[in-house]
Order: sequence, then structure tokens, then C-alpha cells
Amino acid sequence: MSTIAFLSGASWRTLCSGRCVNRGIHRLHLARNRALYQFPAWSTRPSVNRFSVYSPLKKNEDRKEPTRILKPLAILRENIYTIPNVLTVSRILACPVLGWAIVHDNFQFATALLVYAGLTDTVDGFIARRYNMTSVLGTILDPAADKTLMTTLTLTLAYKGMIPVPLAVIIFGRDVLLSLSAFYIRYTSLPNPKTFTRYWDMSIPSAEVHPTRISKINTLLQLSLMALTTVSPVLPMDLGVVLQAFQWVVATTTIWSGASYLFSKDAVRVISARRKPPS
Repeated sequence: MSTIAFLSGASWRTLCSGRCVNRGIHRLHLARNRALYQFPAWSTRPSVNRFSVYSPLKKNEDRKEPTRILKPLAILRENIYTIPNVLTVSRILACPVLGWAIVHDNFQFATALLVYAGLTDTVDGFIARRYNMTSVLGTILDPAADKTLMTTLTLTLAYKGMIPVPLAVIIFGRDVLLSLSAFYIRYTSLPNPKTFTRYWDMSIPSAEVHPTRISKINTLLQLSLMALTTVSPVLPMDLGVVLQAFQWVVATTTIWSGASYLFSKDAVRVISARRKPPS
């Protein structure tokens, strides 16, 4: 009876309730410690349940990186069929006709062709800058047209005895050396594969040619001398002394401009395949 009375008494109930409370508190502490151990507070995965058994990767644990598929670079091309390029090509095609006119003493027609060459040289540059039609091919064709015109005038006027042969050799020799250098630069700067077809495909730019300042001055002086010599038979005055002094100036600037390409770092610039060509 005493045992039954003790179990039903208030003291026994109080002791049991205290133990139950202590056990509940102990379980809560255990659950909290496990959660902190399995999912630390500094973790950057807030979407995972706090009481999950998920264990984040350690810093020194290997992670698989996604496989990257490297695509080959696309071939850089540009539009070469522009109005400035057409005008420049027409200037080149007019050079043989100009040479024929000088050889056959038709200086009036030769003067008209010189005026056409000067006008197209001015117009194509204006259109290219105004309407954003610049191209890498244009940077090659424009000086090539000037050199073709200069070579035609030099050879024909020297043939007619209107300019000294040594001056013609200096002018022509410089242009030949620059042309050979341009062929070499085209080959070395052309992206692989270097095939014959791709070499002559002008829609695949590889290098830009930028004339030096003295070269621009020399080209202007050369063309002025050749134009003045060509139109001199049409003029009523004698320009023998003026032309002779002009020839010495042109010979000096020609040698100077040729040497400037050897020491200038900005005369030739190779085009990267990742860069967009001038549009």
C-alpha cells in the first residue's frame, strides 16, 4: 500500500515531469548541435534544409568542371564591293590609257586623264569617310593606284626624254622594293591555311598599310612633278628651270620616304582574327 500511495502521490508526479522536461531539453540540444555540425552557419547553400544530412563539398575536394568545346575562329571577311574601291580600280585601269596618250604625244588627252585621276582620288576618300565605307582592301588599293599612276608617268615620261633617267630609276626602284615587301607581308600575315586561292582572296584581310607622313608628302610632290611635266607641252610658257629644281626635290624626298618605312612601327599593322575589320 505504501508503494501504491507513493506512486500516486504528488512528489512522484513532480519528479517524473522534471525528468521528462530535462530529457526534452537534452534532445533539443542534440538536434541543434547536429544541425550546426551538418549545416554550418557560414555555408552558402540557404536552400538546403537546416536538419538535412547533406554535407557540402570541402575546399580541397575535387569538383568536376564542365567540358568546354572550343570552336574554331570564323574567317574574317569584309565587303570589298564599295563605291570608293570601284573608283580606285577605275583609276588604276586608266593608267595604261594615260601611258598610251603620252607615248603618242596626245598631251591634251593625257591632261584630261590626270584631272580624272585627281578627282577620283579626292572623291573616293570623301565617300569612304563620310559614309563609313572604309575597308582594309581600300587601304591597299588607294596607295597601289597612286603607285600605278606614278609608275606609268615615270616610265612614259622617261621614255619620251622629259625627265632624267636617274630620277626614274630612283622612283621606280623604290616602288618595286615596296611592292615586294607588300607581297611578303601579305604572305606572313595571312591566317592559316596559306593557300594560293586564299592569298589572292582580298576579302580576307591580313594587314593594313598606313603610309608615313613623309611618304604622303613625297607622293604629292611626285604626282605634282609628273603632272606638271605632262601638261608642260600644252602650256604657253617654258618651265625648264622650274622642272629641273623640282626634280632634285623629288629625288630627295623619294629616298627619304623609302627609308622611313624601315624605321616606322605604324606603317604596317597585322590584323587579329578576333578584331572586326573597318566597316
